[in-house]
Amino acid sequence: MPSVPVPARRRPADPPPVRPAGLAQRCARITRSRPFEAAIVVLIMANAAVLGVETYPDLGAARPALHWLELSFRAAFVAEIAVRVLAYGRRPQDFLRHGWNVFDLVVIAAIFLPGLHGDSALLRVVRVARVLRLVRFSPGLRTIVAALWRSLPGVGGFLALAMVTLYVYGMAGWLIFGRAYPEQYGDIGRSLLTLFVLLSLETLPDLVEQGLALSPWTLVYYVSYVLITVNLLLNILIAVIVNSMEEARRLEMTERLAPGYDADGDGVPDEVDRIALTQRLDDLRAVIAELERELRIDRDEPAARHRPTAERTDAR
Repeated sequence: MPSVPVPARRRPADPPPVRPAGLAQRCARITRSRPFEAAIVVLIMANAAVLGVETYPDLGAARPALHWLELSFRAAFVAEIAVRVLAYGRRPQDFLRHGWNVFDLVVIAAIFLPGLHGDSALLRVVRVARVLRLVRFSPGLRTIVAALWRSLPGVGGFLALAMVTLYVYGMAGWLIFGRAYPEQYGDIGRSLLTLFVLLSLETLPDLVEQGLALSPWTLVYYVSYVLITVNLLLNILIAVIVNSMEEARRLEMTERLAPGYDADGDGVPDEVDRIALTQRLDDLRAVIAELERELRIDRDEPAARHRPTAERTDAR
């Protein structure tokens, strides 16, 4: 019986090579990494420590070393901004779509302005502003800052109401206590200053004692002032800020569903993350398709091996 040739088993094909990641994807991978974020936080804290040390007058030989440290911090922060901008690939302008990115860019770029050299006061302010960059690395702090920013219109209305209330009570205090206590209520300016300090309630016992020495009815003035300003107005301010925080949280949840949102807070939009993820998914689909073809070949080989035997049996 002649031997039936068995088809040689096909070797599984090697998986398709993974396409090399571009510069934007490498930069995006760097900005998403925890070591990169931790290194920037450490640099900001070290910069803050150097700024604190520079406040001491007698540094001696340490001052040149601190100057070189400052230059090193500048170079590191410029490199950080460059990596984060390159992570946007062909659309670097999208880096400016996020407020915190604009803040970082302005703070870092301000030190290179022509007028900010030497040891000017404005340069010190710009250097101190770099410490505020710690806020962007904490989602909780970012939510609080966003809430405070959104609460400015409501706080403005509160301040207007508080100024009117203080002015009315200041005029009333000048009319009641102006002659008896000119140091506290001699004019409208002193009266407003006394009432502003009274918001802390630290001077309330002394002022009430002075008022009772003048007339028992002055107690109505101080009690009504404390109830309206300290209790009512301050509670209104707290309610405005809490409401703004809730709105900030809702806005953040809404922005998470919008395109271009930076979900992980690394300064890289989700489009860049999706590009890298899509590339990986394409590579995985190609590998899975190749494996499926190999499995079909393995299933077809036994059928091809037994088919000639069945034909010879029919011929006999």
